[in-house]
Formats: sequence, structure tokens, C-alpha cells
Amino acid sequence: MPKRQQMRWWKLLGLAGLAGVAATGVVVARAERRRRAYTPEEIRDRLRERHAKAGDRAS
Repeated sequence: MPKRQQMRWWKLLGLAGLAGVAATGVVVARAERRRRAYTPEEIRDRLRERHAKAGDRAS
């Protein structure tokens, strides 16, 4: 393989990696925004619902 083709391969691989990192950052930022959108009361209510469901399953 000519040296020029090898360089192109590594550049594409690097760009793909960079795009993956950027996409992961977007997903994490969206999840964080959703998580922070809940009020403390909503979080408590959801945790209580989960606890009740877990107790029902255990019985």
C-alpha cells in the first residue's frame, strides 16, 4: 500500500474516532439535562414508586 493511502486511512480513522467522542458527549449532555430537569419532589416520588414496585415483585 502506498504511503499516501496509509496516511488517508489513519486520517479517516482519527476523524471517525473524533466523531464518536463528540456523539458520546452529546448523549451525555442530553441525559444530564433531562436528569436535572426534575424537581426534588418529582425525584422522591419516582424513587418511592420504584421502591413500591420492587417490594411488590419481591412478594
